[in-house]
Amino acid sequence: MDKAGLRKNIETVLKPFSNTGKILLVHSDYTRIDFSNLLTPLIYRFFQQHKLRQLDCLNACGTHRPMSEPEFLRKLGWKRRPGNVRFINHKFDNPGQLIRMGEISADFVREKTRGQLTRTVPVIVNRNLAEEYDLVIVLSATSPHEAAGYSGGLKMLFPGAAGQDIIGLFHWSAVLIGIPGIIGSIENPARDIINEASRLIFRSLKCPLVSFNMVAGEDKKVVPYGLFTGIGMDGFLDAFRRASELSAGIHIRYVDAPLQQAVQIIEKGYDELWTAAKGSYKLQRRDVMAKNSEIIIYAPHIKRFHSNKEMDTSIRSIGYFGRQSAMKFLEQHSGFNLNVAAHVINMAGEGPANAGFRITLATGISGAECRAAGLGYIDPGKIRRQDFRGPSKLWIEKGGKYMYDISKKYNG
Repeated sequence: MDKAGLRKNIETVLKPFSNTGKILLVHSDYTRIDFSNLLTPLIYRFFQQHKLRQLDCLNACGTHRPMSEPEFLRKLGWKRRPGNVRFINHKFDNPGQLIRMGEISADFVREKTRGQLTRTVPVIVNRNLAEEYDLVIVLSATSPHEAAGYSGGLKMLFPGAAGQDIIGLFHWSAVLIGIPGIIGSIENPARDIINEASRLIFRSLKCPLVSFNMVAGEDKKVVPYGLFTGIGMDGFLDAFRRASELSAGIHIRYVDAPLQQAVQIIEKGYDELWTAAKGSYKLQRRDVMAKNSEIIIYAPHIKRFHSNKEMDTSIRSIGYFGRQSAMKFLEQHSGFNLNVAAHVINMAGEGPANAGFRITLATGISGAECRAAGLGYIDPGKIRRQDFRGPSKLWIEKGGKYMYDISKKYNG
């Protein structure tokens, strides 16, 4: 898809809104591979030719760290910020930046978690979504995702722009369902929760919403493969489905038999273990990793679990010892951050104590810190590609970017 095609697509979708004066642009953060840098200047130029007064760019980062001004500029494709543009980081832990838009019923949550969780889920999101805008545009990227099946679409609103407790509760409900039953599926209970929350958000909004859903690959640079658009709730759902179907053919790779050892080479775009954990998530489809196998996260540049000190401390306290250990910890520590608990369970899986895979870090996090948190450690300087050749081993460049599944040739 070339620039001319992108421009035509944008102009066709946005033509009914050409006289819009104030716009909220919701976009993904530095960890997502997409072509927002191509779309945003085209969108801005289209409206600037008409009556644009203000464009607010909201980084729907969930619980990832905030973006700096240079990161916003790289993400959105500007050399300098235009005078009528604001950059806004979503602050999941700032109650003053959040607003409640309703709640999901306990019966709905119980049904979607197969009876494992019975409680209401308040839909609390970034206050900017309730401000007096003339139009909200959502830029999202779609690829397999551990807690939602595929990323993108309505996930940008919830949990991407939600409050900390709600993000935690959402990810916890996904943990109860399990990564193998979610990742790489278009329809799943976690997506049903996203959609239900989004219906409440749409009812509360004061203006139209437009979705630009991107599917991208990587060669030496980002390659635009598809752009799917929609208006309103139904438009978001349709664009997401079409994007996910394309993503499945691009972002899923196959192995012929379960792996005993996999090395995920994590690029510098992931600068904390919180986001680099995708190196584990993307290998958790059933039968991809053998029993008592090992996933090595190679990222010498990573020196912390999380950039947020409170969350970093929480991760260290619960550790990556596996599902049963985390569940026992939660019984003894009521009120613990469910988002952190979900993260450590998702990364560690069942854990080596239950014949699951083990996680070994080859990062800038010390061996002592790794062992204290239930992780293995290997000096990054000792990792050599030639040591990971063989039928049950896999060396993965661009770690965490692709989901792996077992080939249909495997008969178990």
